Amino acid sequence: MTDATLPGLLDTRAANDPDRVAMTVHGIGSLTFGQWASRSDAVAAGLVERGVAPGDRVGLVFGNGDWLEYVVAFMGVGKAGAVAVPLSDRVPRAQADAMLAHCGASTVLRPDRLPYASGSVFRADRSDLAQILYTSGTTGRPKGVAATHANLAYGCGGKRRPFAHSKHLVHAFPIGTNAGQWMLVNAVDAHPQVVTLPRFTPGRFAALIEHYRAGTVFLVPAMAIELLAAGAPAANDLSSVLLLGSAAAPLPSRVAVQLSEAFPNSTITNYYTSTEASPAQTVMLFDPDRPASVGRPASGGAVKIATPTGVPLPPGVTGEVWMRCPAATRAYYGDPEASGEVFRAGWVRMGDVGYLDEDGFLYLVDRESDVIKSGAFKVSTIHVEDVLHQHPGVVEAAAYGMPHPTLGKAVAVALVGSVAHEELRIFLKDRLAPHELPVRLVTLDSLPRNHGGKIDKRALREVAT
Repeated sequence: MTDATLPGLLDTRAANDPDRVAMTVHGIGSLTFGQWASRSDAVAAGLVERGVAPGDRVGLVFGNGDWLEYVVAFMGVGKAGAVAVPLSDRVPRAQADAMLAHCGASTVLRPDRLPYASGSVFRADRSDLAQILYTSGTTGRPKGVAATHANLAYGCGGKRRPFAHSKHLVHAFPIGTNAGQWMLVNAVDAHPQVVTLPRFTPGRFAALIEHYRAGTVFLVPAMAIELLAAGAPAANDLSSVLLLGSAAAPLPSRVAVQLSEAFPNSTITNYYTSTEASPAQTVMLFDPDRPASVGRPASGGAVKIATPTGVPLPPGVTGEVWMRCPAATRAYYGDPEASGEVFRAGWVRMGDVGYLDEDGFLYLVDRESDVIKSGAFKVSTIHVEDVLHQHPGVVEAAAYGMPHPTLGKAVAVALVGSVAHEELRIFLKDRLAPHELPVRLVTLDSLPRNHGGKIDKRALREVAT
């Protein structure tokens, strides 16, 4: 369906199957397609009654227990012809206010303040702006990434719905993230009922999978590490899971191996994309022969390793990661200069450094901003972290650069786990090059994360000093 929009897809599903449950928040309630469509119509009418005009930006500040109200509000904004600006209620108030001011939001919706009314609604065109999603800001100032209706609905509306092997899809992605928006799209377009929970804990999440006999499960690596560390898979029957997808960050190879053991009937799949590049992505079905790869392009997309000006580099040579797909590309809202640096002729500069092997599989070396320039060497924090995770006493670890009097910068490591530092140094000595060995080790109770679940290395440097 090449002319699809998400509001249009919702109305079609509501007309064809109004009583089918689209989404459930466990312990709170469910939403059928019919309810979703009618309530979003009422929100759209309420926004129009408030004076919201097509193209106006509308902030959506919701918590993870508010998924049902959130998806109604999101579709209501779209049906009013306005632009949704999703924000988690976990974002600090000052930061959220700055984002809403940056995009010029005319109004803000919260779960207890949805404007229901009756009346006609505006139908947006596929080329109209639909969403502004702010990046996590783990390496710099958050930027508002603007997406059209055509971008959000790319690949939707086909005869065969995604994840047709499942009756239920379980996830714990937070609102206000690109991964969370992907789950909203799945709720509209995919075959299974989408199920989530107000707050992630390993035990609750595993019990949720068992309760619904979920065939598809999505999480981020941090959640996978918590599940394994808590022993949750052993305490629950997870045999129903046929597809376990990990997104938002690279999955350490040891963690992937442990997941394949904990979910015996599941294919472990890693998805690599970004808020800027979506829906372009690479997909990797876990392969013990390529444990560190994040896969090859999916859905007609492409990936290349290139110089900063876009000149392609041959296999095996490290350079910048660029991605593209046939969908309408995104852009930074109100920032043409930054857009020109990242979005180029249909390609998106990912901000990552990596290489392709001879078969076209992508390997990430590091975030460009996280590469540690130590003396004459460049150190990949991803590689150091992957080796750290191989020690059984390390639950989680993050590598970062710290000032060094002679090298400029050297490797520092913050970890969660019970391993003694001297034991870990001995373990690393035979597995890392001399310039990759940490000059400092710090054990913490937990690693600082942003609301999307990614390790915040700027905050880590502060708490680990």
